[in-house]
Order: sequence, then C-alpha cells, then structure tokens
Amino acid sequence: MIETILPGAVTAVDTFTDPPQATLFPEEESLISAAVHKRRAEFTTGRWCARQAMRRIGHRPSAILPGPRGEPRWPDGLVGSITHCPGYRAAVVAPTARVTTVGIDAEVHEPAPPGVLEAVSQPEERDHLAALRRDHPGVHWDRLLFSAKESVYKAWYPLTARWLDFEDARVTFYPATATFTARLDVTGARLHGADLTGFTGRWVIGNGLLVTAITILEPALAAA
Repeated sequence: MIETILPGAVTAVDTFTDPPQATLFPEEESLISAAVHKRRAEFTTGRWCARQAMRRIGHRPSAILPGPRGEPRWPDGLVGSITHCPGYRAAVVAPTARVTTVGIDAEVHEPAPPGVLEAVSQPEERDHLAALRRDHPGVHWDRLLFSAKESVYKAWYPLTARWLDFEDARVTFYPATATFTARLDVTGARLHGADLTGFTGRWVIGNGLLVTAITILEPALAAA
C-alpha cells in the first residue's frame, strides 16, 4: 500500500498482519520484554518489516534500537522510518547516498478523537479542513492532518535532532494530486546548503487506512 506514494529510491515493506516468523534481536527483546502484547506486536512486526526492506537492498539486517526520543536508529548508510496502527505495520529504508530523509505514518481512516484536531492544528488549518470537508466529505481530514504532521516530524528529526511541535508545521492538502505541503514556523535547520522551510508529501487511502509519506532525495537524484 505505502509503496504507491514513495519514489523508487525508497524500499518499503508493509503487512496487515503480525507474521509468526517475526522475531527480535536480543538487544531489542530486552527493551520490550515487559510490554503488553499489543505493544510487543507493533514493535516486533515494525522491526521485521524494516529488516525485510534492508534485505531487499542488500543490507545485512541488524538490530534497530530507539534513540533519545524513541526514533529508530538506523545502521550507517541507511535512512528509514517505521509506522504502525491497528491492522497495519510498515517500514521504509533507503541508502543515504540516494535519500536524505524519509518519514511515514499510518492511521485508521476514521475521525480523530475529540480534542485532537484543536491540539495539533492552527486556526487557518481548521478553516482549510472545513472547506475540504464540504468539497470532499469522504475523507476524514482531521485524521489525515494528524498523520501528515507525524510524517513531518519523522522526516524533520533525523535532520535536526530537535523536537518539532504539531503547531510548528502548517499543512495544506491538495486533493486533486493527493499531495500536501507543510510550511515550517521554526528556523535554524539547513538542508543541502539552504534553509529548510518546509516539506512536500503524499497520501493514500484504502483498506480502512490512510498513509502519509515525505521523502527528500539527495540533490543529484532529485535533479535527474
């Protein structure tokens, strides 16, 4: 599912189940040993997807341990992202020679819980979503906004090692192309010799799910 919104430089593996053959490295197991079954399944299958993707690009599978804010720490030479929600797990990886950063997120396609939209959005975004709901009522735009901002953070953090609040990125959706932009309201990050002012992403909806993705290619590949 997720591969439809990613460039060819990124390798994706996703699953709608928790495969019985999915296992963890001992150092990963020690981190999750006391977790409830739901958390164990998410963590284990997410890592399993990541290692399947690593194999596909000829990279030796290895443990993927969390960093200071829980972000996956990828082996040297790789970038990637992992997501999970009820009924879906996915991971993407790419060589750093081809991809600068990537962020993905999956959510169940249903309305966001009460209060979430107000917590993650600016007033202008809520006005934007109100217009989208009138013109495209079949999409749960509040949940899609949450997912897009999760993808923004996952693409942002590896570049900066800095926290980014939901309100620090202002998202605009373009239904005709199933794309979105995120304008950053924070400064200080630079990318490829220029200030990083925002991201462009894509989304797909199907199987009761919505998935968002942001990919920034290395300059030589992007210009090709």
